Formats: sequence, C-alpha cells, structure tokens
Amino acid sequence: MFNSKSQLDETRLTSRQVCKVAIVGFGTVGSAVAKLLCARTGEHSLDVTHICNRDVERKKANWVPDHVCWTDDINEVLKTDVTVIVELMGGLNPAYDIVRRALQSGKSVVTANKQLIAYHGSKLIELARAKQQHLAFGACVAGGVPVVSGLHEGLAGDRLLKVHGILNGTCNYILTRIESGALFADALKEAQQAGFAEADPTDDIDGFDARAKLVVLARVGLNAEVTPESVLCRSIREIAHIDFEYAHELGCTIRQVSRAELRDGQFLASVEPALVPLDSPLASVSGGQNSIISTGEFGGETVFAGHGAGGNPTAVAVVSDLLHIVRYRCAGVAEPDRPAATVYDVSNDFETPHYLRFVVMDSPGIIAALAGVLSGHNINIGAVFQRPGHDKAALPFVITLESCKASQAEAALAEMRAFPFLVHQPLRMPILR
Repeated sequence: MFNSKSQLDETRLTSRQVCKVAIVGFGTVGSAVAKLLCARTGEHSLDVTHICNRDVERKKANWVPDHVCWTDDINEVLKTDVTVIVELMGGLNPAYDIVRRALQSGKSVVTANKQLIAYHGSKLIELARAKQQHLAFGACVAGGVPVVSGLHEGLAGDRLLKVHGILNGTCNYILTRIESGALFADALKEAQQAGFAEADPTDDIDGFDARAKLVVLARVGLNAEVTPESVLCRSIREIAHIDFEYAHELGCTIRQVSRAELRDGQFLASVEPALVPLDSPLASVSGGQNSIISTGEFGGETVFAGHGAGGNPTAVAVVSDLLHIVRYRCAGVAEPDRPAATVYDVSNDFETPHYLRFVVMDSPGIIAALAGVLSGHNINIGAVFQRPGHDKAALPFVITLESCKASQAEAALAEMRAFPFLVHQPLRMPILR
C-alpha cells in the first residue's frame, strides 16, 4: 500500500501495470465497451482478455482481437488472473451471484446493473471493502452522465439534502412526443422503434427503472439506505396532450420526476409525473436525455445532464470506472472508507401544490360538489381551468390546489371517485416549484 501521492505518481511513471478485463454480457452495452476499449488500444492499461456470454458462437465478432477468449462458462473466467470483471448482463439472477463470487475471488467489479446495486449494493460494497477490492457502478444511473462520481467525489465537501431529476429516457421521449400532439400509444410505439423502449415497457413507463436509479442516488448522494419497494411509483400512462395544454397555461410542462429528500430527519421519495416550471432545467430536457439536480446545504444546486441511455454513452461510463480502478487498484491504493448509510423509512407525503384533471359528463353543480369535498379535507382551491371546444359528454377541466400534502389530496380524490358524473378517474400530479 502506498502512503503518499508522490509514491502513487512515481509508480505510475515507472510501472505500466496492465489490468486484465473480462466482459460478462455482450449485448448492446457489452459490445460498445469492447469497441471502445479496442479503439483506445495503447492509450491505457486495460486489456480485454475474456468475453463471457450465452450462445457465445453466435455472439463472436471478427473485430475483437484474436487473443480474447470467448466463453459461456463464468467459472472459467473466475479461475483466471483477470483483474476486473465487467458485469453487463442486467437483472438480479445470475448477476448477483456472479458479482459476489468475483469479489470473493479477489477481483474488482464494474457494473451498469442498476437493479443489482439498488437491491444489493450495500452488501456488495461491504464485501468489496472486506476483500480490498473495488466495486464501481457509475454507469448504473444516467448512462454517460457522471452523476454518481459527481455526487460521491465532486460534491463530497457539501452536505446534500436533495436529489431530483429525469432518470428515464424512455418516459422523457414519450412525454415530449405527447407534448407535440401524439397519443400515448403512438408515442410508445415510436419509442420502441427508436430503441428507447423495450418490447415490454412496464419498468420504464410505470417508474420502476427510475426508482432503482433513485435508490442508487439516494445511497451515493444522501447516504440513505432505502428499499426500492418503499419508494412510490406512479405511471405516465394517463398523461394526454390536454394535460400539456393546461400545464402550459400554468407556466409548466410535464416530466416524470424522481425525487429524494432529507427533511427534518425524514426521508421522502417518489417517482411520478409532475408539472415542472418552464424555467426549470428539467423542462428543457427533451427526447432520451437525462438530467439530475442535487441540492446541497452549502453549495446550492448542481445540475448533471446529458445522454442517459444507449450503448455508447453507457460504455463511456463503464470505461471511466475501469480507468478509475487502474489509477487506484493497480497502483495498490484502496478506495477510501465511506460512512455507513443510514437506514430510513420512506414517506411519499410531499407537500406541494397539485394539479387535478377531471373528465366529466357536464351537468350543474359539479364544481360545487368537488369544492365541497376539498373543503372537507381542509384543501384550498388555487384555480379552475376549462378550455372551450370539448364534447360536454366528456368534458375535461382542471382544478389546481394550493400547497397541501399528497395524502390530503389522495384522500379527497378517493371520496370524489364515487361521483356519478365522472367519465374517467381523476388524474393528480404535483406541481413542483
């Protein structure tokens, strides 16, 4: 172990240690990582020696150097002198077992597996420290945007209180298309054809993908340990173009927003569609891009933004993590210890203004009936909006609420759902300020 920066610098100058790398998973990201490493031959001390994947004969690529060993047997890889395992399979099974065994066998790990880190990150980080190895997961959140390292290292001098942002490019693509006038189903189909959305888009549009990323950011930025299941997820499926029209009247647009916040010893978190002001950095994020805003007690807001999906941006994050390991592990320097994360119960009871959209069969007394329910729950109405030109048999209009807790608004909506004049169930979104 080196005791000073000068010793580390001297070692870098006098010894070119090569980190042998095994890529486990040769899909879109795995192949992009391999291409990036091959393109940078001679620029760094990384050498891909193994590629492990199912159906390996079909996956073989003629541009991969001849010395690389192709295999479908992870045990064969773990028995070698490979320095770093790059896990790019995704999912929990068998990824968790592979990463755990790699660390136990004295190998460092780089992963882009957000579900793995969200569900098992703390255990794996502890194991890596116990084995004096490195576990790097910068590619888990926002692809090529260096938000994990930025929160972990760049803002280490601040006390972070909040992280929020747009963490799912699929949802953002769909919402920006709906804003332009597309129907949800058509926008989803376009996203699938463009490669943003999977054949089964549930994890994206219902918030589960963003939730896993938010849990990772909470651990890294807020030093908070929470379970993914404890974080509220609400879908974007019910958002329509009319909601954007009303949002624009309020000086806002609509985005799927993931947010986690420490407030008065309480941890609040949610992933849900929300109205964001047009002057917010989140409002200008279009297509498949991601944007994350951290709020520190001393440094205020810091914005991280860029391409959050796709093989090449994610590959950049993976290779950056590999180079981080070259600088530290291969020079004999251990990662600094981090304080243990605090375990929190999670509340989704944010206090904000709210947007309520109703679709009704028009008749006298509707506003009075809704206002009566809101009054009964001690909620003040902010404004009522009704755009002309809609069929009175399915008339959309919006009521905004002054700031109240989400639980208050939901209790009022639960009572309203029994009204016979409703054509569709009401839609609620927080209005962020």
